[in-house]
Amino acid sequence: MAKQPMLKFVHVDRDMPEKRDVTKRREDFREIYAEYASAKAAEQASRCSQCGVPYCQSHCPLHNNIPDWLRLTAEGRLREAYETSQATNTFPEICGRICPQDRLCEGNCVIEQSGHGTVTIGSVEKYITDTAWEEGWVTSFTPAQERTESVGIIGAGPGGLAAADVLRRAGVQVTVYDRYDRAGGLLTYGIPGFKLEKDVVMRRVEQLQQSGVVFETNCDVDAARFEEIRGAHDAVIIATGVYKSRDLEIPGTGATGVEEAIDYLTVSNRKSFGDEVAEFDDGRLNAEGKRVVVIGGGDTAMDCVRTAIRQGAVSVKCLYRRDRANMPGSQREVANAEEEGIVFEWLSAPKAFVTDLRAEGDEAGKVSGVRVHKMRLGAPDASGRRAPELIEGSDYTEEADLVIKALGFEPEDLPNMWDQPELKVTRWGTIRAEYETGATAMPGVYAVGDIVRGASLVVWAICDGRDCASAILADFDTPKAVAAE
Repeated sequence: MAKQPMLKFVHVDRDMPEKRDVTKRREDFREIYAEYASAKAAEQASRCSQCGVPYCQSHCPLHNNIPDWLRLTAEGRLREAYETSQATNTFPEICGRICPQDRLCEGNCVIEQSGHGTVTIGSVEKYITDTAWEEGWVTSFTPAQERTESVGIIGAGPGGLAAADVLRRAGVQVTVYDRYDRAGGLLTYGIPGFKLEKDVVMRRVEQLQQSGVVFETNCDVDAARFEEIRGAHDAVIIATGVYKSRDLEIPGTGATGVEEAIDYLTVSNRKSFGDEVAEFDDGRLNAEGKRVVVIGGGDTAMDCVRTAIRQGAVSVKCLYRRDRANMPGSQREVANAEEEGIVFEWLSAPKAFVTDLRAEGDEAGKVSGVRVHKMRLGAPDASGRRAPELIEGSDYTEEADLVIKALGFEPEDLPNMWDQPELKVTRWGTIRAEYETGATAMPGVYAVGDIVRGASLVVWAICDGRDCASAILADFDTPKAVAAE
């Protein structure tokens, strides 16, 4: 009788991959988690209870076949595990690194609920696909048959790339247009290397290029360019993401040294590629030797504080107006940040940015601190979260040479930017699109990812891109006379 390879959670404890030593990882932008060895990956995968109703799978936006590839990993059938993982996820090695598993698959693991500690789903997913790359199982692909239809995708982030992959595998001619000089969107320029090393993204882009996807980078889309793209393709997918930073309407906002998170992270990632970046080289967006204050409590704020530490900041503090239990960012990221020396000032909100009024010359108008209100949590607001309330007379000043605003992102006004009044938006400014298909009010125009959802998770953008591509293929395959009826 064959030995049972699974259900070992009773006597095998949860064991994450080891983290690099904190003093060493603070000095570079390499990923902080080591890779599982083969035996350890099989051991941790074998803890899965193979539930009849797998909540890990149902709480994954992509509904990945998690129990199946865990079992295959436990049995040493890694190539089959990779193929099973790849069947539902365009970028499993990326999701394994940056998905908030504690809020999705792992957070809903049945054995976690029973007190045994969740299966390390994300780490095993990362191991499977990294092994696939090392073994040469991931290759460029050639469609079984080329099609005459073409699709233009505006935005080379996770949603756009996921759609490009599905469409190209079906033989559709695909061109991806992006404002940056490299594809990948926030995967390339928004997320720091210590969470997602850039060669992981670039090899996927290269795979798509070798498979026939055409990339037009440094492409700023305006009204004329949008009409040109629309006229050149049978369908267009808008996958621009949301890049307009939310701001604070408080005194001192225009002070030198008060910066936006997206600018700060983009510059840092460009330096990681070896680019010459004036804003970094002249010190403006370089935290070296500075007292840094980051405002915000989401994952972008965590990326900023941990980047500042690696750039050599003297001190790094994070201000958030609610408490730890109510912050939107990953608790795992908060723990990593605390290990690396970041100080969190909970229940703290900015009142004003302070400048040194005695300074002259180049120093005039530079930020020297943040005036802070202390807060307490009151009754729940409309979202159900307890609303922060000001504590009178609690003001104090946090000294700072660089302040980074990580307050979230809003959509750009695409209907006006592109002179397309037919492109309907919601009251939040996001594009109004059909659920699952991504179809907009404009014929042949679709939208996916954050430009539809608002700022959200990479895995949701991948899901939207795949669903939209499938809907476009179904439309292409529908006889037009029938579609008109």
